[in-house]
Amino acid sequence: MPLDPHLAAVLKKFDDAGRQPAHLVPVAMSRMGYLMMTRGTLTPQQVIEVANVQDTELGVDDRLIKARIYRPEGKGSFPTVVFFHGGGFVLGDLETHDNMCRELCRTSRVVVLAVDYRLAPEHPFPAAFNDAMAATKWALANTVKLGGSNVVAVAGDSAGGNLAAVVSQQLRDEGIKLAAQFLIYPALDGSKASYPSREANAKGYFLELETFNWFEKQYAGMLDANADPRITPIHASNLAGLPPALIVTAEFDPLCDEGLAYGQVLAAAGVHTEVLPCEGMIHAFFDMGRWSPRAQTHITECLNRFGQLLRTPIGHVSQTPGLEPAQGL
Repeated sequence: MPLDPHLAAVLKKFDDAGRQPAHLVPVAMSRMGYLMMTRGTLTPQQVIEVANVQDTELGVDDRLIKARIYRPEGKGSFPTVVFFHGGGFVLGDLETHDNMCRELCRTSRVVVLAVDYRLAPEHPFPAAFNDAMAATKWALANTVKLGGSNVVAVAGDSAGGNLAAVVSQQLRDEGIKLAAQFLIYPALDGSKASYPSREANAKGYFLELETFNWFEKQYAGMLDANADPRITPIHASNLAGLPPALIVTAEFDPLCDEGLAYGQVLAAAGVHTEVLPCEGMIHAFFDMGRWSPRAQTHITECLNRFGQLLRTPIGHVSQTPGLEPAQGL
């Protein structure tokens, strides 16, 4: 399917405005630009209403982690979803992903705990990973204060999808199985990997491949990212016993193929896996529904499916049939 025309118009608008990829400008400027592009472009009418939003701090170990709790309308218990924002481990915060968390809360009917993890390059790996793990364990210990249900899942977009996948693996190793993992166009492999989508979509579709590689250098530094599954979870030696996975991919995204590949290896390991390929979409489309009706349709369908997954007994979750072997493994 061709690129969604509404998203093509958005990309042209960015180009006409002189938007520069993050790797070409100072970090502080990139962060401000990301905030202006996300929260800064919302009109008051476009801010999604939920029952309650509460800023808080999670006391973990010897530090405090800023977080935000979103609660849906209605009474009774709800699943709790720990959400990690995208931005290449360098950009993003509670504000850039506020509306995305609101939509997750309202459409999937879950309590969302959004985590303001530490960012690179000031705080390289394993800072974000440590914060993600600590926040998820805090949520597991505080379900009564959050959703009131023992159903706890993780979710995230892009770099946040990476953290959600890694947390799922690491908690499994500690004997804790989450209810689900919701990976939205996740970054799962290192910059040395080769996938057709990275070549085909390297430039011109919002996320530049050069920017992706730069993000990894800020986060992982001189570490061999491909050798550490806490950075590149697709290379974990054991994927069995992980929580059910819902993976969203975007057709015109450099990271598209690694999402498909992760779905393939999870399914091969016996993990209940569903891959939702979103045709005509680009990286970051989950925050572009206000500009693209087709993007909004995909967003709503994915969030509805995630809500259903959280309310389905694990043993009854059906594996998506016909996953094709992915290239680039």
